[in-house]
Amino acid sequence: MLAPARKMLDRWLFQLKDKEAGEVQLVMRRVFILPTRPGMAFVGLLLIMLIGSVNYNLGLGFALTFFTGSCALVDMYLTAKNLALLHLAPGRAQPVFAGDEAQFELNVRNTTRRDRYAVWLGFQDEGEPRQAIDVAAGSSATLVLSRPSKERGWLAAPRVRLFTRFPLGLFGAWAYWQPDLKVLAYPQPEAAPPPLPTTGAAREDGHGTVGLDNFAGIRNYQPGDPMKHLAWRQIARLHPADGGNLVSKHFEGGAVSDLLLDLNQLPYHLDIELRLSRLTAWVLEAERRALPYALSVGHRQIAQGQGEAHCAACLRALALYGKEGA
Repeated sequence: MLAPARKMLDRWLFQLKDKEAGEVQLVMRRVFILPTRPGMAFVGLLLIMLIGSVNYNLGLGFALTFFTGSCALVDMYLTAKNLALLHLAPGRAQPVFAGDEAQFELNVRNTTRRDRYAVWLGFQDEGEPRQAIDVAAGSSATLVLSRPSKERGWLAAPRVRLFTRFPLGLFGAWAYWQPDLKVLAYPQPEAAPPPLPTTGAAREDGHGTVGLDNFAGIRNYQPGDPMKHLAWRQIARLHPADGGNLVSKHFEGGAVSDLLLDLNQLPYHLDIELRLSRLTAWVLEAERRALPYALSVGHRQIAQGQGEAHCAACLRALALYGKEGA
C-alpha cells in the first residue's frame, strides 16, 4: 500500500516525467541536494567546536568554526553546480536478442566554462549509480548503460539517476531523467533448429526445392546473384578484350527464390515463442547462406529478398508479432 503513495510523492517532489523527448537541460530546480553521512558527521564536529569556543571564550576557536562552516557552504554550492545546466540526450540503441544485454547510449554535454567531475549515472531502480564520467568545459561525454532484455519486443530505457558528491563529499546532489530511448529485442534463435524448409511455392518450370549443394556448372552473372557464388577462377581467365564477363556458379535445384518461412506452416502444438524462435533461427541461417527468402508471420507478408535491411525487417516483424501497438 505504501508503494503507490511513495511513487506519487516522488513524482510530485522530484518532478518525475514518463518521457522526455529530445535533449534535456538540468536546470537548478531539477537538482536536489542533502548532506551525506560524512556531511552529518562534519555538522556534529562544527557543533562541538562551537560549544567549546563558547565555553572557553576562544577567539581562534570561533574563527576556525566559522571558517570551516563557510567551507561547507561553498562545498554545497559547488556540488549542486556540478550537475546543474548539463545537457542530456539519448544516443543510439542497437537491437538485441531476447535474453541478451540491451545497451542504452546516453550523451552528456557541458556547454558551460566549468569542468564537471565525478558525475555518476545509473538506472534509478538499480540503486546507487555504477558509472562515473568527467565532462570538460565545452565538451561532451558518452556512456552506455546496460540492462538484460527478458522478452522480445520493445524495451524502454528506465529512469536514469545522476548523482555527485564532488568536491568534498559533504553533500550529495542528484537529479532524474527519463530518456526517450528504447531497444528492440528480437526473439532468441532456437539453439538447434530443424533444417530449412526445402519446399515452397513451385515455379513455372516445376522446381520447388531449395538446393545449393549440387554444383551444376558456370553461367553468366545475373543481377541478384550472391557475391559468394561468383566463379573467380573462371573470371580471372577471361580477358575483357576477348569478350570476358562475370560468371556465377550454378547449383541444381535453383529454386532459392522459393524459400518461404511461414509461421502458419509450423506445428500448432508448439508454443508461439518457440515457433518465433525457430523462424528467427531460419532467417539467420538463410542470411548466412545468402539464400533469398520470404517471410509470412500473421498478417505481415515480407516479399523475397536478402541482405541486412531485409533481415532486419524480418526480425522486426518476428519481434513485434502479437505485441500491442505493433
